Amino acid sequence: MGSSRPVLITASLAAALAGALLVPPAATGAPGRDDPRPHPLREGGGRDTGAARAPASATANALGGPASGPRTRTGGYPRETTLDVPPANPDDKSIKLGLVPYHGIAPRLNALQQLGDRVSVEVAGHSAGGHELYLVTVTAPESAAQAREQERMRERIENAPAAAAKDPRIKAAYKTPVFINNNIHGNEWEGTDAALKLIEELAKAKDARTADLLAKNRVYLNVTANPDGRIAGTRANSGGFDLNRDFITATQPESRAIRQIAIDKQPAVMLDLHGYVNGTLIEPTTPPHGENYEYDLFLKNAYANALGMEKAVNGLGYTFDEDGVRPAVIPFRDEKEGWDDWPPVFTPQYMPFHGTVASHTIEFPMRVNNRDYDALPVAELRRRAVVNTDIAGAAMRATLTYTHEHRTSVIADQIETFRRGAAGEAQRPVSEETVPGVPGIGPEDVYTATFPRAYVIPAGGSQRSAVAAGRLVDHLVANDVRVEQARLPFRLEGRSYPAGSYVVDMHQPKRGLANVILAEGRDISADVSVMYDISGWSLGLLWGATVDKSVSDAPRVPTRTVHAASPTGRVAPYGDLRLRLDDPKEIAALNSLLAQGVQVRRTADGAAVVPGSARGVARVLADRLGVAFEATKEKGTAPLHRTRVAAAVTPGELFALREMGFAVVPVSTQALNAGFDWSTVDALFVSSGLDHAKLTPAARAAFGASGVGVVGLGEQGAAFNAAASLLDVTAVAGNGDANGVVRVTNADGPITGGAPAHTFVYSPGWFTGLGSGVRVEQSYGSGNPLVSGHWRATEDGKGGPQHAAGRASVVSGTSKAGAPVVLFGTEPLFRAHPKGVFAQIGRALLTR
Repeated sequence: MGSSRPVLITASLAAALAGALLVPPAATGAPGRDDPRPHPLREGGGRDTGAARAPASATANALGGPASGPRTRTGGYPRETTLDVPPANPDDKSIKLGLVPYHGIAPRLNALQQLGDRVSVEVAGHSAGGHELYLVTVTAPESAAQAREQERMRERIENAPAAAAKDPRIKAAYKTPVFINNNIHGNEWEGTDAALKLIEELAKAKDARTADLLAKNRVYLNVTANPDGRIAGTRANSGGFDLNRDFITATQPESRAIRQIAIDKQPAVMLDLHGYVNGTLIEPTTPPHGENYEYDLFLKNAYANALGMEKAVNGLGYTFDEDGVRPAVIPFRDEKEGWDDWPPVFTPQYMPFHGTVASHTIEFPMRVNNRDYDALPVAELRRRAVVNTDIAGAAMRATLTYTHEHRTSVIADQIETFRRGAAGEAQRPVSEETVPGVPGIGPEDVYTATFPRAYVIPAGGSQRSAVAAGRLVDHLVANDVRVEQARLPFRLEGRSYPAGSYVVDMHQPKRGLANVILAEGRDISADVSVMYDISGWSLGLLWGATVDKSVSDAPRVPTRTVHAASPTGRVAPYGDLRLRLDDPKEIAALNSLLAQGVQVRRTADGAAVVPGSARGVARVLADRLGVAFEATKEKGTAPLHRTRVAAAVTPGELFALREMGFAVVPVSTQALNAGFDWSTVDALFVSSGLDHAKLTPAARAAFGASGVGVVGLGEQGAAFNAAASLLDVTAVAGNGDANGVVRVTNADGPITGGAPAHTFVYSPGWFTGLGSGVRVEQSYGSGNPLVSGHWRATEDGKGGPQHAAGRASVVSGTSKAGAPVVLFGTEPLFRAHPKGVFAQIGRALLTR
């Protein structure tokens, strides 16, 4: 049974072993449940701590609309696109490894399209750094009519799954879509090179098996999902984002491009190529498993495909003695916990919501990045890169074999995934009976959701709710979730809703995606001892909208299908104007007004008064951002000024600050020691990359004399506050691995007044010993404040949610120098995700 999986071994030991050439194990066969081995934790887990230095252009590209690219001849296949060839870049980090640099990909793809009639290329989008994203389709030729029929069948599978299950034409003629995603972490290069080799092999092959494969399947390859990182040798894109944490929020253009591929191509099988874990790691994963999946259908295919990939990888003949390569590992079989598929932020954990019934992270084994990139001889790096490329290619070919040999059942399982959702049927818990052939299934693998009958996002209410509702509805639609809008008022489960309210009927093919976005989530603290990444993420609670759940019934009212949320912006036709600052879009509107020289005043409760003379500017902002300017007779208490922010923050925080329209200058310990001109900024935001203790005496003195306000977040923000003797408080750190959605109580006032009753934490903190003049702006909820996520006490019994209950999570006051200071123990900007609470940081920065 599953309980016999090996026990967890420490992450530090795993890190030491991964990718290293160590003493070989006694056994050289594949590891089993009786062969305990180091636990292969993924890279990059934990709270984001890297200081952000991303250029403003990366944020502008991410927030902007789609950029145009080369024109592709549409219709049937092949579809030839002549790609523009970027200038050669001798600094491309791929070159040292003997791999294809980004500027070498376009000429290769142009040439591959000329090899025959199987290869098509299109530009799927652009990166945050402006580089083209290349999507290659390899399949047998199709006329325009045949391609249209394939699209009709694809739509029928999703939108009429019960009929599709009985359609003999789909069974006989539908081409199974396979998606291979490469290089989403920029310094995990080799998937791209394996993909280029595979494309060439499929293009040139003359054998009957390949012809049959391409006649019955379409192979889609995202050649490099992160060209910015490939060139720079960084895990993140040029905006500083780990793209494999961006799914469900989709802040970055690269992740939005992959999302659109998932929607348009509807892959049944998918690979995501990564490095570096030795031996090669092949998902499926350990518990907890995402509760919104049709996991029985997924596990059946993912485990069987994993076995085929394992055989292919081990069959290459690499050994630990001669090559440093350990046998492949399948976490579901070989590990106990810590490599989970719980959060939908990773590519393979997002794809099942679009019908993928087997998706895998593949971690090839031989480390060539980070310190090894700089320390190892070039010859050794290139040897390792060849090994990794071979292993990536073996995984790809085995996946094509599995898909081809099981195409009928794979498509049937995709159809069944959508059919269950449309019919509103209960999930089937995994067991050795429901998923025969998969060993070791136990009760620890059973995670299911109780889907509501419908969600309602009410119209009306506060302006904050209206703006947030529009944002959430547009995000649901962008994720291909069906949303309807009521044409008439209605009542549901004792509540009344006005016309215009949004309805998400959960009898729909992609109900799992609707639920993973809108549901509160679950407290899984008792289920497992360790998680890899975030464990709670509810957009229903964190994006600022009101979201009601109906358990028993759906509204019985005429509706229209929503393609975009209704406009929410408006401007009163007379008098001065009041702008609430409850939402990041309202903060962005304020910053735009101030940047244009409009004289704006603050109100006592934290809103803004805009003179009626600026009504024309306000109309433009209301239309663009959806914010409301109401009529007011208030005069305000003090003028508001554009806040120029010096920010020592994480990439997600920097992105969110720019999204709210702040003028931001990234800073660090080194930047301040080099001599920073404090007259150019009005506030300092500290969460990462700034250590007061490491500042030179001159830098400390310059800061002390600056008089700028300070916003501190997390452990580093609290440490800076203590070292600089700003606010008289004691910061208490909770469990550093804890994260999730928590209940909070907000105080009336200019920082958290009117804020949502939930926020996000990672490594939560709180404040005690509050000195004179320190004000509590927000406190953790009583009892257990955790709504969803993973938060346990540490081994010494401290740092748990019960210790945080009722404690101050946000405090404010004035430093001895008279500057305003606000400290956060929460994570209101985490990865630019919890948009409903962004404004707390925005308001704090405006308080001066």
